[in-house]
Amino acid sequence: MDPTIAALAKAAGLDKALAQFPEDIEAAATQAMGHAGVVKYPTGPAAEPWPPMQAESAL
Repeated sequence: MDPTIAALAKAAGLDKALAQFPEDIEAAATQAMGHAGVVKYPTGPAAEPWPPMQAESAL
């Protein structure tokens, strides 16, 4: 297993899962790293990824 994946799993508190299911941890990490470039981050500091939440007045 890639030492970076193992270190990230341990940092995330996945020690038990890493011991029992190392193949699954590695597959999930590989898939996540493969999709990292698709995630779009807001460019402006005031930009919100979704509209602001508002309480509904007619309950």
